[in-house]
Amino acid sequence: MTQSCPNGVMPRLVVVMGVSGSGKTLVAEGLCSQLGWPFKEGDDLHPAHNIAKMSSGEPLTDEDRLPWLEKCREWLAERARDGRGGVLACSALKGVYRDILRQEGVDVTFLFLRVPRDELERRLKGRKRHFMPVTLLDSQLETLEAPSEQEHILVLDAVDHPTEVIAKAVDLLCQDQESRR
Repeated sequence: MTQSCPNGVMPRLVVVMGVSGSGKTLVAEGLCSQLGWPFKEGDDLHPAHNIAKMSSGEPLTDEDRLPWLEKCREWLAERARDGRGGVLACSALKGVYRDILRQEGVDVTFLFLRVPRDELERRLKGRKRHFMPVTLLDSQLETLEAPSEQEHILVLDAVDHPTEVIAKAVDLLCQDQESRR
């Protein structure tokens, strides 16, 4: 059940993060639908080289990810300038990647979708038309650095029905907004 914020959820920049199969796109699109903020699928910002590499089952390196993360940061910075908020679906697996997304003073709220490995594998096996093969799941889990206490990261267990996960995400954003006042 979604709690209501007294003034609604104020526009801000949210990065819905997690490993492949965690539901980033679904949750990000749901947030945008409910909140009316712009949405960007981070996968759409990958250079062709990265997509080809992942499609062939080869994990990305930090060097591969840097141009992609910079494009993601640019999108966030543009949304910060226009003040309408925005939601980016982006794995943001390492703390240093999240630092890149926050550069230039961009204030980002990260929403980490936590999902057990067996559920992630089940979801990845059921996906159609996505370049990320299930064989890369373990490399993503190995790369993932859990949120530290120094980071502003909201953690959401994302195993329920998508509508419930989205409602819980809105609740978390609302609670976070109220706690920051």
